[in-house]
Amino acid sequence: MATPSAPTSRKIDRSIVEGPVGPAVWKVAWPTVLQNVISGLQGMIDHALVGNFVGFAGNAAIGVGFQIFLVVMVFISSLFSGMGVLVARFAGAGDEAGVNKAASQAFLLALMLSVGVLAPVGYVLSPTLLGMVNASAAVQAEALPYLRIMFVFGFGLMMFFMLGGALRSAGDAKTPLRLGVALTIGNIVFNVLLIRGYGPFPEMGTAGAAAGMMISSALVSVYAIWKLFSGAWVIDFRGMSWKPDWEIIRALFRFGLPTGVQGIAMNIAGVLLLRFIGSTAQSAEAQAAYAVGYTELFSLVTWTSVGLMGAAATVAGQNLGAGFPDRSRDAVRIAARFGLGIAIVVGALFITIPDVLLGLFGMTEPGVLRIGRELLLFLSLSGLFITVALTFTGGLQGTGDTRSPLYITLVSQFALPIGFLTFMQSTQQLQTWHVWSAILMGHAMRCLLSVWRFEQGKWRKIELGLQRR
Repeated sequence: MATPSAPTSRKIDRSIVEGPVGPAVWKVAWPTVLQNVISGLQGMIDHALVGNFVGFAGNAAIGVGFQIFLVVMVFISSLFSGMGVLVARFAGAGDEAGVNKAASQAFLLALMLSVGVLAPVGYVLSPTLLGMVNASAAVQAEALPYLRIMFVFGFGLMMFFMLGGALRSAGDAKTPLRLGVALTIGNIVFNVLLIRGYGPFPEMGTAGAAAGMMISSALVSVYAIWKLFSGAWVIDFRGMSWKPDWEIIRALFRFGLPTGVQGIAMNIAGVLLLRFIGSTAQSAEAQAAYAVGYTELFSLVTWTSVGLMGAAATVAGQNLGAGFPDRSRDAVRIAARFGLGIAIVVGALFITIPDVLLGLFGMTEPGVLRIGRELLLFLSLSGLFITVALTFTGGLQGTGDTRSPLYITLVSQFALPIGFLTFMQSTQQLQTWHVWSAILMGHAMRCLLSVWRFEQGKWRKIELGLQRR
């Protein structure tokens, strides 16, 4: 790996590699978890506004549209995983110049790909992609303008995710939290104005949810980029080269592409799940229950789990870069215990008050409520598995083993659930509980395989493959 430019750094926080492991994990985790909670509340508010002003077809449109958006965007955002590996390793080694180089190269690539690929391809393919998920005509009518706005103006949201990931990998989780709060506040304000329409603002319905998100993310991203070029944060873009550094770019793709393919596989599996749901007798009601129950309410688990996954990746990666692999292992185990505690509490809520939770999103029709209750029962167990799976995935990815999570995903999130549902559909009338069972089986398998792979410890020997600088 690259030789550290100095034994210590003026900006990089060394407590992650020198202090107690538990507090180091929590220091990175709590701002990330809180940011995810706040961002998730933003999504819940979107669904609640659309559900009450547009109806459950609007909820289904957001769920379907955002799932498709992720499939296309996740390839470009795979750069962020590769960037996170490099930034965390450089930060752990005290190489401030390496941190800035890796982050700035990821910024340039994301800029070019989001404008040159995501926007035009997404706009043209939106109708075709919606046709692949068996959405009803009413859902497609609501989802098409939503999806096209997300694709064409997605640059700001992508920059927000990239810059937040870079800062967290460098050990600064509080700045992304502040940016996330600003994004959420802006999104809520614009969505209230645009979904229903107030004063001079037009009533855009479901499309207003996309417009509000894109406007607020663009404003926050412009501010963040300005701060990076002012030298005020741990990552400093002053003096950055606008020429590609092919050694860094190759490393970004080497570590990032497996995560990108993993994300594509997961989201294609999600789209196929929507297609299977669309094949059930009450497809619109089931897709609405899925959009609220899985996409929004289950986020009460995944907010925490994704935050802990990021914390595990940062602390594990930095400690491996500093030469302390045992601390990397301990950090991942501690993060998993944090996640399990929260998943147990959320699961209990899913079992005891499902009608209250679903009612927050305007889900009051008897058919939708019945399917929603059924889904939440399965998710109360699924949350236990996915929180452990994600934290151990963070440990693998943060230390540079990005291929193993890809293979695990292909087996657990694609082959197993999709194969099971294909078999069930070929032998009998597909029921919603078949889909929920497939989700549970996939999460359980992912948990077992992720823990097994991490505990093998092969990530200890992974090198960045960069020449000395």
